[in-house]
Amino acid sequence: MKISTKGRYALRMLLDLAEHQNDGYIALKDIAKRQEISKKYLEQIIPILNKSDILNANRGYQGGYRLAKEPSKYTVGDILRLTEGSLSPVACLDHKPIECERSADCMTLPVWKGLDKVINEYLDSITLQDILDMQREKYANDYVI
Repeated sequence: MKISTKGRYALRMLLDLAEHQNDGYIALKDIAKRQEISKKYLEQIIPILNKSDILNANRGYQGGYRLAKEPSKYTVGDILRLTEGSLSPVACLDHKPIECERSADCMTLPVWKGLDKVINEYLDSITLQDILDMQREKYANDYVI
């Protein structure tokens, strides 16, 4: 499984909004500049995020975007599922119940189910706030005398 550019950029965009949540609505051009991502690419990601009520949008002169909830309410797993679709390591786990005609006799299915469980539990255990906290801790301990 590889996370696409869309998924990685969506996560970076939401982290930027989380980091600047006290600054009001943030323009896409500001996010694009700070994250070194094309504004056009972010414009393609916005509709995906807007469909799921992750963002609040404001049009006009002071327009932009902000998170609809606190950063602690967004998991990396939720964000990647929105942008990537399934996070399953194999196609047969994309559907519940499993539609593969070999699933009853598949010796490798338990391996893929276990991997799927680990991936989803791990990504669902990390919030935007967790990532911000890790970053702050990293820089809080980075000083020279």
